[in-house]
Amino acid sequence: MLTIEQLLESYDKPGTVILLEGKRAVLPTDQHKLIEVGKLLAGSSKHIVFRSGNAKGADYFFSQGVSMVNPSRLQQVTPYRGHRTKETLGRQTVSLDDVDLASEPNVIFHTKNTSNVSQLIDSFLSLGDNALTVKARYLLRDTIKVVGTSKLQPATLAIFYDDLSKPKTGGTGHTMRVCEKNGIPYFDQRVWFKWVEQ
Repeated sequence: MLTIEQLLESYDKPGTVILLEGKRAVLPTDQHKLIEVGKLLAGSSKHIVFRSGNAKGADYFFSQGVSMVNPSRLQQVTPYRGHRTKETLGRQTVSLDDVDLASEPNVIFHTKNTSNVSQLIDSFLSLGDNALTVKARYLLRDTIKVVGTSKLQPATLAIFYDDLSKPKTGGTGHTMRVCEKNGIPYFDQRVWFKWVEQ
């Protein structure tokens, strides 16, 4: 079981990006744990940059903890410009609207290759936003959080808050599969709860 000390020894180096994210539905009894682990990671490290999708729930609670210590080390990748701007806690925000997807084939490949969404992504790329393709923006955003772009480096490690009764489902599940296919190590609260429950 990975300890916080082992994580810091291995990952607190320039260039490390740790993805902090998970389910929108966070149990009320768990919310403070996400904030605390964000604070712990940001307060115990010097070099790590933390990345979030700026979603409600886990993303927001993790980000609160990081921003309480050092908001300049928090990146947020959003599905469109203006996404939850009142809740934006980091100093660097990258929107899918800022990404030229035509010059980012890696993002498209890994989005289509990770979930059964090829047709959805193709529809979004050819038709743009409509009621049927809106989910594509979120899946592409989730992929970018992991693989990066030509201007945004890939994640080094990912820490998730998952629904352990239905693990690896929805957008969180998609992001986990992108991590797996790209060799990005990740773990969920079964590991990191121990860091804040001592």
